Amino acid sequence: MENLFRMLPIAIIAGGLGTRLAPLTEAVPKALIPINGRPFIEHQLALLRAQGITNVVLCVGHLGEMIEHHVGDGSRFGCNVAYSYDGPARLGTAGALAKALPLLGERFFMTYGDSYLCCDYSAVAASFVQSGKPALMTVFRNDGQLIPSNVLYRDGRIEAYAKERPTPEMRYVDFGLSVFERRALAGIPLDRPTDLLVVFAGLVRRGALAGYEVPDRFYEVGTPEGIAETEAFLRDRQKSSRP
Repeated sequence: MENLFRMLPIAIIAGGLGTRLAPLTEAVPKALIPINGRPFIEHQLALLRAQGITNVVLCVGHLGEMIEHHVGDGSRFGCNVAYSYDGPARLGTAGALAKALPLLGERFFMTYGDSYLCCDYSAVAASFVQSGKPALMTVFRNDGQLIPSNVLYRDGRIEAYAKERPTPEMRYVDFGLSVFERRALAGIPLDRPTDLLVVFAGLVRRGALAGYEVPDRFYEVGTPEGIAETEAFLRDRQKSSRP
């Protein structure tokens, strides 16, 4: 069973403009920002490969051609990489994911192009299947520390998700890794932007969003502060892995 879960493909949503890192991201997409001397996407692919995930679909938009030129088919990173482009107009996170569905199959992971997420991906997938729900969100008990907490999570269920207007009872935060069945994204239009916030909100209303708590914090390269924290974490991780 574990081998099956490790074969799940993953969609990486990497089409954003990276406005919080401007003017750097006017010429370089976030996926190619140097982190400890290597483009961030290389760190991300290495992490996924170590988890047994080798089938990757990059959902790209802004400067996507630069990402494809660098990563290619993924073979030199031990992965199989395909690309799904937004097209002339941006589709939003949910729209980009919906457009990539023909490349993803019936079940797949989803994460973001600026996220470095250390957790047991096979355990996440196993929990997803056991839940019987069409989607699962990983959560981290944040208590308002890293960013404002935005998830009410109890007994393995996501009871509320409010990124824009969080409430005091929310102690958890969206970790940045989800699992979907294809049907969870049915009906998303491809002619206008749709955000995953809308999808998650609809799933919560229907009681259709499972939750899985991870023990360790997330890292991201979407802000200058996030880059500094990620670089320090990866340096320490590399040191601790040396004999």
